[in-house]
Amino acid sequence: MKKIITSVFLLSAAFSYAQSALKGKVTDQNNQPIVGAEVFWESTDVSVTTDEEGNFEIQDFNPSAVLGVFYNNQTTTFKDIKDEFQAITIQVKDTFGDTSLDEVVVRDTSNSLKKSKLATNMTTMTGKELLKAACCNLAESFETNPSIDVNFSDAVTGNKQIKMLGLTSPYILIAEENIPSVRGASQAFGLSFTPGTWVESIQVTKGAGTVVNGYESISGQINTELIKPATDIPLFVNIYGSTDARFEGNVHLNKKLNDKWSSSLFVHGNTRVAKNDMNDDGFLDNPLGHQINVMNRWQYQNLEKGIVGFFSARYLNDQKQGGELNFDKHRDKLTTNYWGSEINTNRVDLSSKLGYVFPEMPFQNMGLQTAFSYHKQDSYFGLNQYNIDQQSFYTNFIFNSIINNTKNKFSTGASFTYDKFKEFVALPTDANYNRIDNSVGTFFEYTFDNLKNFNMIAGLRADYHNRMGFFLTPRLHTRYTPVKGTTIKASVGRGKRINNIFAENQNLFASSRQFNIIGNGGKTYGLDPEIAWNYGLSVTQEFKLFGKNADVTADFYRTSFQNQIVTDIDYSARQVRFYNLDGDSYANSFQFDFNYNPFTNFKIRASYKYYDLATDYENGKLQRPLQAKHRFFTNLEYETRQRNGKNWRFDFTYNWIGKQRLPNTSDNLPENRFPEYSNPFGTINAQITRVFSKRFEVYVGGENISNYQQHRVILGADNPFGDNFDSSMVYAPIFGQMYYAGLRFSLN
Repeated sequence: MKKIITSVFLLSAAFSYAQSALKGKVTDQNNQPIVGAEVFWESTDVSVTTDEEGNFEIQDFNPSAVLGVFYNNQTTTFKDIKDEFQAITIQVKDTFGDTSLDEVVVRDTSNSLKKSKLATNMTTMTGKELLKAACCNLAESFETNPSIDVNFSDAVTGNKQIKMLGLTSPYILIAEENIPSVRGASQAFGLSFTPGTWVESIQVTKGAGTVVNGYESISGQINTELIKPATDIPLFVNIYGSTDARFEGNVHLNKKLNDKWSSSLFVHGNTRVAKNDMNDDGFLDNPLGHQINVMNRWQYQNLEKGIVGFFSARYLNDQKQGGELNFDKHRDKLTTNYWGSEINTNRVDLSSKLGYVFPEMPFQNMGLQTAFSYHKQDSYFGLNQYNIDQQSFYTNFIFNSIINNTKNKFSTGASFTYDKFKEFVALPTDANYNRIDNSVGTFFEYTFDNLKNFNMIAGLRADYHNRMGFFLTPRLHTRYTPVKGTTIKASVGRGKRINNIFAENQNLFASSRQFNIIGNGGKTYGLDPEIAWNYGLSVTQEFKLFGKNADVTADFYRTSFQNQIVTDIDYSARQVRFYNLDGDSYANSFQFDFNYNPFTNFKIRASYKYYDLATDYENGKLQRPLQAKHRFFTNLEYETRQRNGKNWRFDFTYNWIGKQRLPNTSDNLPENRFPEYSNPFGTINAQITRVFSKRFEVYVGGENISNYQQHRVILGADNPFGDNFDSSMVYAPIFGQMYYAGLRFSLN
């Protein structure tokens, strides 16, 4: 069995551009295949990931090169690989306590952000990257990724939102093991429902992604790969605490029942127990609350018959309380005694993935993905109530094969999605917005690779949706390498989606704004669906700088909306208006990246981003609010290495954010008005990790060490039930310096 269709990206990667290649297999010390290990050539960016049988094929073979395998937070390097025509088997052993290594030495020279050699503009964040910060949940795992912007959505919920190409997360297709996950009711807080320690890797794709995963992606796709039971360790423990009174614990238990079945149990809990008010406005800077998150995964492998299966069940309970310091939820809920808020969420997820590879045709396989979720959120923000229930079912069948030879591959299949929503909104008038959405679609995706310097992915979907009707989704990605070290990528694609205006804008409930829907007869909230085209161009140049590896990348992307649900908070500070776009709306994004390894184990990553985002509002064309035109990012990473396995890791990140246009507040009282623009500011994050052995390490770090805080966070905080109250205009950190510490323990 060559591979199972758990990921279109991994499937395509097996035939990426090459002149000569090395094939092999990675196993553990029990000769069991290791899935998801990173295989790379030392001091290069050429890397691949092992498939579900542990197999890999890595390009650019050179007999003098050193091959590395990164797995379980450790890199093992191999020398003297002289014959690319003979497949090799690499056995990754537990080297804890072993000081008699000759041909195998433990070193870590791989890059933790891997740029795809395929046509899509994809970057893989490996497990090594996720260790560079506290990474308590998925929303906080992008602090060191220059392609993603992270900021707070408001001053009450403590929720962090992400942006890609200048657009917020609803325009990003967010999936878990290629099953769409953060959508609908979970759009606002869903990223905080996946603990960082559960994540094996994250693939971030700029622009319209593959049609295999659906039609909703507009600015990009984010796919999270969780730790696999077949390759997990028996025990992992992570404990975390911070100066903002946040405490977390993670326990992973894994058991290999036999040569076919493996099971993992993940348990996560977090809580914040103390009240913080660093800016003395009488409101909590971070909400109180707790979360219990439990997942059980099963993996079945029958390599002789070419079958792999994954089965998962998860339960989540998440509770948050924000508002004034003196608010008591038992006494003051939905009263004007004190302003307070609660967001209580219960969620159940069930999913399965089955894959089959034809024994006599390893290039041909098929897979079936199914998922069911039940999401229930009960919440209130002062006197505004918002409750939402969502039941979802998703299934996707995929068939992969070739046309004549491996230069021509294709994927085809069909998918079905069902969503049942029950929404209750009281602002203060009670209203129910209940609906059922369902869609059925089919897709075909063709991949061409000349095995030299050009590959292409062309896809087309045809879907019928009960509210959006019949529509087509075309997408195209190309990659061309005119000379060695130069890569040019281009893409174009269309996306279409329904805007869940309440679920996606919950931060606006924490204000005195009135919600006004200016409908035009559309089938969802009286509005039409959103449609956009995304165009992208990316150029990467690799070179030597003072004899060391370096590369630069320039990306330009434009998202042009044919229709958009405009969320207008500039018309008046007293209301938010939702209406269909009448005119132009676009997002231009330019990014320049520089990566350099000046000496062994020291890496520099720098990025500059420029955004030009404008929309025709009822009051005219305006730049999007709360979005800086200029941003600068740099990350420094250094690691010491010792033969006894002990080492230090140092990580430093600096973010500079330029001035941002602030929403119109001219109709507020003078003391509750914002200026037209915010001030530029910078933040510093850092972390130090001490690795005592393969099994035990301790880390300490700080966020916002420069201690920059937004001067005024909540307008009208002295009268939260008045007309001027608004906590949604957050453009900078709310909390000051925050320091944390934790430990990780592994039992192999």
